[in-house]
Amino acid sequence: MKILLLTFSLLVIASCTGVQKKSDTVQEASVSDTVQRDKNYNPEANLTSLGIELKTPSTPVANYVHAVRSGNLLFLAGKGPKKPDGKNIVGKLGDDLSLEEGYEAARMAGINQLAVLKAELGNLNKVKRIVKVKGMVNAVPDFADHSKIINGYSDLMVAVFGEKGKHARAAVGMGSLPGNMAVEVEMVVEVY
Repeated sequence: MKILLLTFSLLVIASCTGVQKKSDTVQEASVSDTVQRDKNYNPEANLTSLGIELKTPSTPVANYVHAVRSGNLLFLAGKGPKKPDGKNIVGKLGDDLSLEEGYEAARMAGINQLAVLKAELGNLNKVKRIVKVKGMVNAVPDFADHSKIINGYSDLMVAVFGEKGKHARAAVGMGSLPGNMAVEVEMVVEVY
């Protein structure tokens, strides 16, 4: 009886050890597959090819932080279209600014968000995907092309991150934005 019990115990231990090894192998294979699938993924190189140089983000002007990480998600505070000279693109869409100027303002907000991402992560290649974008457009009440404006932001994310830059999105009109800036955009990013 003792021999039978000992044999059974050894079988249980051996099978548990085998399952553990098999599990480790599966985990290693999935990491290897991820690396293999992503070997052409290089947002840093894409930035260079687009001729975009990211500046160090300025200190927030109010009681907030640029980003908050929760698990593998990074929640970025809203950013506006601050130009390299430190001034925002200002004005209302449908009154002061054309569609092209609004598109460029949203693109500039995207560049500013990329600067925050790089400062937070050290390298944009750590971005797994852009999850969600909320674009707010400073517009007159009858303006109806909010999506065309925020495309400036979305198009930039896809140019930098490829398919991983495609995201869920809201593009909404606002009666005003801080400092009369043309757009403000916030974003949620999944990171490695």
